[in-house]
Amino acid sequence: MQITHSHIILDACCVLNLCASGHFLAILKSLPAEIVVTTVVQERELNTLQQLQEEENDAVLEFEAAIQQGLLKVVDFESEAEEESFVNYAAILDDGESATCAIAVHRKWAVATDDKRAISFIKKEAPNIQILSTSEIIKHWSEKESIDSSVLSNVLNAIRIKGHYVPGKNDPLRSWWQNAC
Repeated sequence: MQITHSHIILDACCVLNLCASGHFLAILKSLPAEIVVTTVVQERELNTLQQLQEEENDAVLEFEAAIQQGLLKVVDFESEAEEESFVNYAAILDDGESATCAIAVHRKWAVATDDKRAISFIKKEAPNIQILSTSEIIKHWSEKESIDSSVLSNVLNAIRIKGHYVPGKNDPLRSWWQNAC
């Protein structure tokens, strides 16, 4: 996976999926860019992750540890233009996706999302922005760190069960994912 931007901004769905993996910190460390989330996503994801934590999940602790260790930076709007785009995008996308897209478009950062509406929107609004998926990020991590096939299978199953995610029919890595499970 070639990253063509200095930063990757994670949408809420990717945060949830990567946290569900049980290897959030290791995955972030494997990525060759600065990893960020918006304050909107941070606030929303903490609530979602806290619900998962009730099911004996360390996702909240890993999410907070990633921020404390500087592996994950939290950013907010820096300009009126970003805020204005956020408001405009919110007519089409939810708040987390709107904030993520607004910042990515203005700062020219890559976006990690699995949301079909967000992907379509980014491709139309900012075709120069690189879009990454959960499957691309997990595959990159597994190859870079030479993850054992049984560990990878457990990670993919954890994402499927806890994150309620499997790659869509059009995901080019769908067969890789299915074979790795």
